[in-house]
Amino acid sequence: MEATSKRLVLENISKHFGSLVAVKDVNLVIDPGEFICFLGPSGCGKTTLLRIITGFEQQTTGNVLYDRKVINDVIPQKRDFGIVFQSYALFPNMTVHQNIAFGLKMRKMPPKLINERVGEILQLVGLTEWATHYPSQLSGGQQQRVALGRAIAIKPNVLLLDEPLSALDAKIRVRLRTVIKKLQEELGVTMIYVTHDQEEALALADRVAIMRDGEIRQIGSPFEVYKKPRTSFIAEFVGTSNFVTGIKKDGKVKFGQLTFTVSNLEKIDTETVYLAIRPENIEVVDVTISSEKCVSSNVVEVLAEVINFLGAVVRVVFILEGEEMIVDLPEKAYEKMSLKRRDTMKLYFPPDAFHIYSELFRKLI
Repeated sequence: MEATSKRLVLENISKHFGSLVAVKDVNLVIDPGEFICFLGPSGCGKTTLLRIITGFEQQTTGNVLYDRKVINDVIPQKRDFGIVFQSYALFPNMTVHQNIAFGLKMRKMPPKLINERVGEILQLVGLTEWATHYPSQLSGGQQQRVALGRAIAIKPNVLLLDEPLSALDAKIRVRLRTVIKKLQEELGVTMIYVTHDQEEALALADRVAIMRDGEIRQIGSPFEVYKKPRTSFIAEFVGTSNFVTGIKKDGKVKFGQLTFTVSNLEKIDTETVYLAIRPENIEVVDVTISSEKCVSSNVVEVLAEVINFLGAVVRVVFILEGEEMIVDLPEKAYEKMSLKRRDTMKLYFPPDAFHIYSELFRKLI
């Protein structure tokens, strides 16, 4: 079962609501069969951009091209795109079978072919035994699978999903992520997925487009945006980072009473520098790294202030030069240390584990 997807291109897309600029100069090429996530905080423009692609919102400037044709004036029903919203929008008086068949009936498909197609979809989304049930008889996760089934039943070339899992509990979200990813791979359909959940975006996407203030600030594979965040905002928003504000001095960074050796420091020409380091990249001396492999200036002794057991990872809060920071320890390393609150740890900050920025974004809590 395949969808003959075509390339989708956004050219200089902007959207103004009066003086508010919701989307600003977005240029993006989405290849056939690609799974792309628009990721960002509330109000960043990701849903507005999705609505422009669907045709529910008209851009102020720019063009949407599909299969090399400008589709700015094509109404949503004629764009051949499937859409799944956060609210499932199922017909309460229709069974699961009838909900999935709805789009096919609107397209005047013969009843026999409708039944065959709905049977295929029910099997794909794992709801064959629920075909005669009504939405009120289903769980939230099952209702979302019906919404997915209805969207893919028409064999869209592009499937757009607007925070489809945000109303579900954590375990169901994780299970449905797997369902969505398998569907996308089996069908070969282009998927555009909007979410504010960075874990969801990293788990699903071929590429993640990170948005802020209506602009795409970085786009790349999940590995790229996590390992090489282009700005301090991205380092903060995607995953978790510890931040250090320091002064460049003699080729190193002075932070309070500490002086860190930092790789690639010459790339930043400002005196004040902002360093970010992931909690999992901080090492524990003689536990996760031998002392012989450490640069001495980057070894710091701290107290374990708070210990949070998270299963495979143990998160430890410590204070460094007045700043609250965290280190993530593998469960086995934590067990080996027999660490307790207020115990002393020797931590190592590898020079090449720092990301260096000339500006600092700090999330307001």
